[in-house]
Amino acid sequence: MKLISWNVNGLRACKNKGFDEFFEKIDADIFAIQETKMQDGQADIDKNNYKKFMSSAEKKGYSGTLVYSKNEPLNVSFGIHGKYNDEGRVITLEFEGFYFINAYVPNAQPELKRIDYREEFEDDIRAYLIELDSKKPIIYCGDLNVARSELDLKNPKANENNPGYSIQERTKIKELLACGFADSFRYFNGDKIKYSWWSYRMNAREKNVGWRIDYFIVSERIKDKILKADICSEIMGSDHAPVILEIDI
Repeated sequence: MKLISWNVNGLRACKNKGFDEFFEKIDADIFAIQETKMQDGQADIDKNNYKKFMSSAEKKGYSGTLVYSKNEPLNVSFGIHGKYNDEGRVITLEFEGFYFINAYVPNAQPELKRIDYREEFEDDIRAYLIELDSKKPIIYCGDLNVARSELDLKNPKANENNPGYSIQERTKIKELLACGFADSFRYFNGDKIKYSWWSYRMNAREKNVGWRIDYFIVSERIKDKILKADICSEIMGSDHAPVILEIDI
């Protein structure tokens, strides 16, 4: 299976910057999107041969997730046991052999103003993934809004206490991975340096001053089935690049 995850930073804007062309060319089995910033019906986002599952935030122009799937899932759920639907944060598709979870993890915001909400979300989704993993393997993807180690951002020392690289956030992803899950990119590529997000300021993308904050995380017991785990850094259209996972599942 070929799986794609992409924070598009506004789907309507991204559609004007090559989204549809990339979507058609990549021909993914499942295509997960974060930060749609739209309500259903605000633009034509139907795709031939794909089922569409969308969760929008109550606040217009904010957050939101979307999943396209070629295959009909057995079940679809939104949020985490009913939580976080107000911000359209999580969509889960259940298939015969695995669960697919698309999430847009909350940003801690400047001065870590939202770190308590962020940590609550992290605790909830970790428990949720453990629960699902007890039934069948999971594939968890999205903008997780954290660079997990100094390999995953250009300037780790300068960002030590900044959102996305605070000790609280790094601790949470470490706790998640310790529960039987693997970071597919790091597992497959070792210490390779590659980023998935760049600030719009200071020509950061041109200078490759970036962060790796977009992930595919899988159950440990299926990590050996990974065929490819990469970042499509050449694809523009957003401040994030799409990430790709190919897996024999």
